[in-house]
Amino acid sequence: MKNSYLIIFLILTSCNMKKIEISEPKAEKINTVLTAHGDERIDEYYWLRERGNPKVIDYLNSENSYRDEYMKDYKNLEKNLFEEIKSRIKEDDSSVPYFYNRYYYYTRYEKGKQYPIYCRQKESLEAAEEILIDANIMSKKHEYFQIGGIDISTNNKFMAYGVDTISRRLYTIHFMNLETREIYKHTISNTSGSITWANDNQTIFYDKKNTKTLRNERIMKHKFNSGSEDKEIFFESDEEFDTYSYKTKSEKYIIITSSSTLSDEYRYASADNPDENFTIFQERIDGLEYSISHFKNNWYIKTNKDKATNFKLMICDENNTSSKKWKDYIPHRKNILFEDIDIFEDFLVITERENGLRKIEIRSWGKTENHFISFNEETYSLGSSTNSEFNTNKFRYNYSSLTNPNSIVEYDMLTKEKKILKESEVIGDFNKENYTSKRVWAPARDGKKIPISLVYRKDTFKEGQNPLLLYAYGSYGITNNARFSSVRLSLLDRGFVYAIAHVRGSQYLGREWYNDGKMFNKKNTFWDFIDSGKYLIESKFVNKNKLFAMGGSAGGLLMGAVSNMAPKLFKGIIAAVPFVDVITTMLDEDIPLTTSEYDEWGNPNNKDSYDYMLSYSPYDQVERKDYPAIFITTGYHDSQVQYFEPAKWIARLREKRTNDEPLLMYCNMDAGHGGASGRFEAYKETAMEYAFLIALLDD
Repeated sequence: MKNSYLIIFLILTSCNMKKIEISEPKAEKINTVLTAHGDERIDEYYWLRERGNPKVIDYLNSENSYRDEYMKDYKNLEKNLFEEIKSRIKEDDSSVPYFYNRYYYYTRYEKGKQYPIYCRQKESLEAAEEILIDANIMSKKHEYFQIGGIDISTNNKFMAYGVDTISRRLYTIHFMNLETREIYKHTISNTSGSITWANDNQTIFYDKKNTKTLRNERIMKHKFNSGSEDKEIFFESDEEFDTYSYKTKSEKYIIITSSSTLSDEYRYASADNPDENFTIFQERIDGLEYSISHFKNNWYIKTNKDKATNFKLMICDENNTSSKKWKDYIPHRKNILFEDIDIFEDFLVITERENGLRKIEIRSWGKTENHFISFNEETYSLGSSTNSEFNTNKFRYNYSSLTNPNSIVEYDMLTKEKKILKESEVIGDFNKENYTSKRVWAPARDGKKIPISLVYRKDTFKEGQNPLLLYAYGSYGITNNARFSSVRLSLLDRGFVYAIAHVRGSQYLGREWYNDGKMFNKKNTFWDFIDSGKYLIESKFVNKNKLFAMGGSAGGLLMGAVSNMAPKLFKGIIAAVPFVDVITTMLDEDIPLTTSEYDEWGNPNNKDSYDYMLSYSPYDQVERKDYPAIFITTGYHDSQVQYFEPAKWIARLREKRTNDEPLLMYCNMDAGHGGASGRFEAYKETAMEYAFLIALLDD
């Protein structure tokens, strides 16, 4: 059906997906003038922001229809890829149980069902199973369904759990009596999804969200099943900060944390006396980052105090918490990023990163017999698992690599023995010996070396001939570790090389690596990615005509930027939920995740930030030039990157491009930032992405 707001024209597709005439949607142009700092920008697709407008819905549906039609000859490939991906995943699976407060907790999946079943067993794994939540039953009437936190009262009698059925990350808290299985009528809406029980089993603290900006802005106190009105405990008035609540592992304190990108402030109160006033741990100071852990009579503080760029560990008495009283416990080290700690009765476990790789150190309290857990692979992924007990010598961690499926390992801190509790099973004929991984270093244009993790199948690799998918994120200091993916096998087994560029903007090489890829250094992220791609071509890891790129969210910004900066380098690009309309979004304080991110991108209300952000903003920098094939995904209910950013971007790309490579978009009308809910549904979008890449090789 032809709509007045759509101008339909015919194009001849350039790739050999299928050389036929096919209708391509082109959005109506309605100019909106946007002015800042005396600069005028014309946004001809601003009207696509009108959520709920039938014309907008029709346009998004027309994009979906166009993608379906364009890819119709590859529909069987999409289906086969989905079934292939699904077939490798063990359907009747379960997590490793962990022990907490007299119960073993775990989740399990049943064959043919999409959602997890949350369970526990009292004191022994031989005890009868108690099902806490069967999400398969709860989800039946919903297109989207997600469980947030599940929080059990200290006496193990009551359960609170969060539910989101829209995919806006606005959770409603429900309550259940675990003895009678009664679900109480009273609910709490617009929360972060989890709550914190005080030790009286009656007082609850929860995080209240602003329904427009989705910022966690209030901490509320609720008296369970009392009928009394909830009381506001803390309101975070600074729009650059978010606030959360939790209980310390020692269970002695309720904590309220208020954090921005570069500053933190904590408050604490007794979990035994939840009606007492909260005490400020250390007032916020611009640039002072810290987090706290409690053990016995002390607080342990991870912080960047005293110019500790890579962070250090400090200690103070639990009743004297001013930063003036903090003392160094593990000093700052220039070449080692201090990441986290796990505290046990007899041990302190330290997670740190050196030369890009995580390390775990075991320290005995008051002793000098410290040691590291050893790992042998060239590149890998490592992290602490659930360690909820204090009085144990067993430390659990997750380990995987590009060739080794994820394992949960239990490490005896006394005997140094490792016990694999579970290695994720890959169904089918997977053999890790068929694949190889390595880490290489690409020269950046400014002389820095960019680490790249690679994996490929040994018997399909031929120098300079393979297709390669290069992935990166590069923002917020988030580091993409080299972890295993059974989904990725569908590419590797078809001859693809897969690579992760650890670009600046992550913390792969420490905090300075992050600082050198944010704010006025953001373009380093983009150039690092481009230089990584060029190096991979020069080193013959990829055929120069078969280099593909992929990134999502802030990594989608990266994809948009490199498509403008080096469009001829890439055969095709996948941009998942891409943050591409940087200036307009960051100037709109009513949109989620704007004011809290000024320290990441800059505040465009300041002219210097405006000018710099405008110079790379993918939507604003679309020009008349040849663009590579691009496949964009988004979600109509996305709370982090609104659907209209990618919708506007593809419309402008179609208008400006001077060639006819395919520009496709899929908008999931039922989902948000994380894609479809359900264990397997999200892989349908993965199958679309992989089919797009494979189809381009037909050219």
